[in-house]
Amino acid sequence: MKDLNPPLAATWQDSETLECVSVVPEMPNTASFTFRAPSAALFAYQPGQFLTLEIPAPGQPGGVVHRTYTISSSPSRPRSITITAKAQADSIGTLWMLDNLQPGMRIKAIGPAGLFTNARSTAGKYLFISAGSGITPMMSMTTCMWDEGRNLDIVFINCAKRPSEIIFRQRLEQMASRTQGLDLKFVVEEADPYRPWTGYQGQFNQLMLGLMAPDYLDREVYCCGPEPFMQAVRDALTGLGYDMENYHQESFGAPVETEADQPDLDDIIPDEETSAEIHFASSGITAKVAETDTVLAAARSVGLNIPSGCTFGVCGTCKVRKTSGEVHMVHNGGISEDDIEAGYILACCSNPIGKVEVEV
Repeated sequence: MKDLNPPLAATWQDSETLECVSVVPEMPNTASFTFRAPSAALFAYQPGQFLTLEIPAPGQPGGVVHRTYTISSSPSRPRSITITAKAQADSIGTLWMLDNLQPGMRIKAIGPAGLFTNARSTAGKYLFISAGSGITPMMSMTTCMWDEGRNLDIVFINCAKRPSEIIFRQRLEQMASRTQGLDLKFVVEEADPYRPWTGYQGQFNQLMLGLMAPDYLDREVYCCGPEPFMQAVRDALTGLGYDMENYHQESFGAPVETEADQPDLDDIIPDEETSAEIHFASSGITAKVAETDTVLAAARSVGLNIPSGCTFGVCGTCKVRKTSGEVHMVHNGGISEDDIEAGYILACCSNPIGKVEVEV
């Protein structure tokens, strides 16, 4: 007689190697690798956590390298586990996997681990912001909530170079087509050749955030991507008055395993109680202001005219050259990185920190 109550499967432990069961190309230099436990053990982890893989690396000390990859699958589907890896120009482990890892091969893994998860969150509304392969933990968290039958209220923002490089785009669109609670927003730097793009284009900024998620103040934010991208997101949120106690981040380059490893986000936040000084060199005038005053506002307060247009950091009309000192600038695309390197700032969205001198 068939046993109607078979014993529960064991939980996978990292003392057991993983067996690759599929390799799915996602886009150039990016693939999803799915593994199973040869013992048929089940995988238990929190959505958003990561695995550390021990990867063969001829020529490296010990012949192996250890690389961390966020799990892109969901713990609600425990019979297998998937990581999605994107190779960079200097990659060693990921390039080896793309070139060599095939179904049937086994690999050593350590984990799962990591603190970047919404598993214990009591928030009802989420804002997921990612860039490139930073989308992987967001995919895991979204899939888990979907599988659990929760009433989704997620604004899901992903930034990529081109539309063809948006990882998981089809899967996300399929999910979004079956619920009103998954609001997808994609931002690309440029369109694919001969393929019109009618969505958001450019660098992610405050204006886009306000359009994509007007109720961002009410949402719990999870962010993952390169550090400069996450810095821009933090600057945008703090500049809009967001409560950063509800902000969570993890760089896909350096996942955090313990509370002690959490980096201090020592971001500059202008303080209205802290004074600053701006010297307008060409005019010979010095203005004493608060850090929360912009260079443009300070100029106007002493009777100086800096041409300006939008006052939101978009048009670039108020670009002036800073000759000394530091400012905190949160712009919306109105100045290039080359101009910033050359010392230029946008007066409308630059707050002075300490003593600053500009050519006005």
